[in-house]
Amino acid sequence: MTEGKKKIALVTGANSGIGLELTKKLIENDWEVVALNRSAFPEEELKLQQKIRQRIIRIYRTDLSDFTKLKPALEQIKEKEPKLDALFNNAGGSFPELLFSPQGRELHYEVQTVVPYIITMELLELLKKGSPGMVIQTSSDAFRFRKTFEPEELARPKKFQKLTGPYSSTKLAITLWTHALAPELMKEGVTIISVDPGNNNTMRKGRNGGLPLLIQPFIRFLGPHPSVGAGRLFAGLERSPDEAGLYFSKGEPTEYKFKQHASQVLFQVRTVYEREFISL
Repeated sequence: MTEGKKKIALVTGANSGIGLELTKKLIENDWEVVALNRSAFPEEELKLQQKIRQRIIRIYRTDLSDFTKLKPALEQIKEKEPKLDALFNNAGGSFPELLFSPQGRELHYEVQTVVPYIITMELLELLKKGSPGMVIQTSSDAFRFRKTFEPEELARPKKFQKLTGPYSSTKLAITLWTHALAPELMKEGVTIISVDPGNNNTMRKGRNGGLPLLIQPFIRFLGPHPSVGAGRLFAGLERSPDEAGLYFSKGEPTEYKFKQHASQVLFQVRTVYEREFISL
């Protein structure tokens, strides 16, 4: 690829876990990476540190959960980046207790459902310059455990359970609004899909509290390396516009329940964006 013609991908949460491995895979395949992170890349990742010095990886530091910090970071990206060929809304995690964002919504919902919509809308003009523009959402098969789904309870859940509570419901919610938004984005020449990267071992010291105790040993000792999940996300780049809005599990388009709520979830996240974020 000649200079100036390289493809550019934005990855949220690019500095750890699946996001870190995805960043490596993109770089190996001659992409440039725009990293939207709260924290720095690990110092021991010498190859990535070299790419940062070469500006092949460009870092924009922010706290995704705080709109007052997210907005200036996105403004910088719009000002400095020429285009985006891909957007990976990857950041998230399973939190150990009921937590709320600075805006007052449950933290999983803010980071894993609302903020990906905001980022997608704010960077749509850059994605329209991509060839072609792709949005790949990190979802999770964890939502298959859900027996009920109440969109109006996403912002303030009535109860909390690790993994099968707000984490899974908000992964379902992003999958739903992806399905609902896909036809609109198609008109703009942008394809959006959601992908389950699988149960990768992303456990780190001091960061395991969001997983139920029974599950932790299985993930730690049997969970595949995060590079497996990164590979599944990267493979999403090969999906065609005909597959827009679909959910992919183990590399295959997969059906799921509660699609009747897709338009309501899209309305909820769009309302937050239009009433809160744009007016900041």
